[in-house]
Amino acid sequence: MTLQLGTDEALLLLTALRRDLPAAALSTGAQAAPYATDRSGSHPDGVPLAVVHAANADHVRTTLRHAHALRVPVVPRGAGTGLSGGANAGAGTVVLDLSRMNRILDLDPHDQIAVVEPGVITAELDRAAGEFGLRYAPDPASAAISTVGGNIATNAGGLRCAKYGVTRDAVLGLDAVLADGTPIRTGRRTVKGVTGYDLTALLTGSEGTLGVITAATVRLRPVPEATATVAAYFDTFAEGAEAVSALTAARLEPSMAELLDGPVLGAVDEAQGTDLRSRGGALLLLQCDGRSAAAEAEAELAVRLLRDRAASLETTSDPMEAERLLAARRLALPSLERLGRVLIEDIAVPRSQLAAAVREITAIAERHDVRIFTFAHAADGNLHPILVLDPASPDIPNAAWQAAGDIFTAALRLGGTLTGEHGVGTLKRRWLADELGPEQHALQQRIKAAFDPHRILNPGKAL
Repeated sequence: MTLQLGTDEALLLLTALRRDLPAAALSTGAQAAPYATDRSGSHPDGVPLAVVHAANADHVRTTLRHAHALRVPVVPRGAGTGLSGGANAGAGTVVLDLSRMNRILDLDPHDQIAVVEPGVITAELDRAAGEFGLRYAPDPASAAISTVGGNIATNAGGLRCAKYGVTRDAVLGLDAVLADGTPIRTGRRTVKGVTGYDLTALLTGSEGTLGVITAATVRLRPVPEATATVAAYFDTFAEGAEAVSALTAARLEPSMAELLDGPVLGAVDEAQGTDLRSRGGALLLLQCDGRSAAAEAEAELAVRLLRDRAASLETTSDPMEAERLLAARRLALPSLERLGRVLIEDIAVPRSQLAAAVREITAIAERHDVRIFTFAHAADGNLHPILVLDPASPDIPNAAWQAAGDIFTAALRLGGTLTGEHGVGTLKRRWLADELGPEQHALQQRIKAAFDPHRILNPGKAL
């Protein structure tokens, strides 16, 4: 479904867009090249036909109406921080850049909701809510650079998702534009509501294949009175995973439980000048929040459960010290990107299978002789095994694909999933049918056809 520059359809589309959009809203040629890839490390063929820098919903509707009429593929894009190739755009595509739609349209502290455009940076929404003693609970590690719209497109998780849920749990309603330019509004401003099918939940996580989000109504939550942070070092990553399983069995519900393996700690040390690796072969960062006494009591219980398992422990209730400890987690991926080209996986397994999944990943790295660095949202079983590849290689080596395939097979065998929060994009499509099965896969294709009959929205992604 790609078109080459010079085709009648491409010329007609460019003519229509130049006529109906402001000149500053359209980029072509070399100016479009930076919009061809996301952060996944995968590379499409060619350069997009054009980039539309939408400043409002009218620009989105205009672009889709013309693209639909001429059957030209459209790739929605936020900040380009996606990790699965979901925003990659090759030759003959139009990129719909939503980063300029970055206004907080409404923030209602009484009803604890906000209405935002898709290009709002996640951390900026959280800061704005903080002025009213509230916060936007979804907290991806990329919060400082990723957009709310992109988070919705992939149903992003994050550091606080163990207690507060993933992005879908914070989205109450959406304004979106269908493939033919038709605007729709789904959901509501109320916390409850079950009228009709839940199209808000369906669009959330659909990776731009069903519609283009132009605004979102999201739920805010009160900032906890207190937060207690625990840093526990272990001799091995598997021991850290077993410790998390013990916390789960004890019915602890931390707001955060992030686990980093020794190679990740070493990469952070090299990039940031820290000495984390010298303290152990894995680091578990745990946070408990709520009322002051409750947060402290939960953290104390966690320390008692971890004391006999961990090589060392440290705790703090100081927010600045907590941020220092959490910096290792937030800087993990940027530190790995300094070592080479990264292929980022994103499996999730039942929490009881976390340690088994860690052992499988270790065996897979040895079997295929590839470097795998792993960190995890451990409290909900979401692991990120990251293969670091030679940056000079234009293609992903076969050994890396085999290792990735074995990781996905292991996740499914353990009762898990191919992706917990990054989405399928282009990188995981070859394994999609293994998880969905033929009947569900066919049903999802029919849903896609109902929303986008000519399949112009982000073709080749998700399904």
